Amino acid sequence: MSKQRTTVLAVANQKGGVAKTTSVASIGAALAELGQKVLLVDLDPQACLTFSLGIDPEDLELSVHQVLTKGLDPTEVILATEDGVDLLPATIELARAEADLLTRTGREHVVRGVIEDLDEKGAGYDWVLLDCPPSLGVLTVAALTAADGVLIPLQCETLSHRGVGQLLDTVHDVRRFTNKGLAVWGVLPTLYDGRTTHSRTVLETISQTYDLEVVEPPIPKTIKFAEAPAAGRSILSTSRSSKGAKAYRDVAANLVERSRRPKRAKRA
Repeated sequence: MSKQRTTVLAVANQKGGVAKTTSVASIGAALAELGQKVLLVDLDPQACLTFSLGIDPEDLELSVHQVLTKGLDPTEVILATEDGVDLLPATIELARAEADLLTRTGREHVVRGVIEDLDEKGAGYDWVLLDCPPSLGVLTVAALTAADGVLIPLQCETLSHRGVGQLLDTVHDVRRFTNKGLAVWGVLPTLYDGRTTHSRTVLETISQTYDLEVVEPPIPKTIKFAEAPAAGRSILSTSRSSKGAKAYRDVAANLVERSRRPKRAKRA
């Protein structure tokens, strides 16, 4: 019986402060709870994902930077975390990767190459989640080139979706040139305040403007998210029964269901 292939999901939004990294860590932990084998890849030079999972980037000699720019074997860098997911960590060195890769032939395919390398080595990941940097540079394009789908975390506030059009333009270009099969899986509403009609209005506007699916349920605004990275764990560990943890578990279950849909061409 053939093994189901790895699902690669890029989580991207070039606007900061939209709970992108929190979403990667929390969805990853929720997928692990569902019995999935998960790899998180930190592609952000700020290394927030690495830090939030209890690893100090300053203590690391090797990171995703050497994997992408020097061809280092990713299995030498991957770390296990207490949240039940594996991590390909980042350090500030990754800030140099854009320049290192800029003149390299096939730079758009470096992340895909790493994932294919892991598959060939029998790593057996069900999911690879790519935490993209808050820009539309080389690393984000490489992540989109490697991905089956892209998930766009979006803060439910006015003007928060101004950059979505630019991201969708990039997705369109990636489809044309490097990854014909890339699908937009939808918008994940974050920092959602259900008490206000304002949050709901912003959400309706984005789905109408860009004709994107909304991944349910919305992630509520809660102080529990701020507490989790300081503990070096995801909210699923630090506040298991909170509304935020429950929302991410529901989102993860919905993403698993989404991954089983037959593939078809989708419009950006």
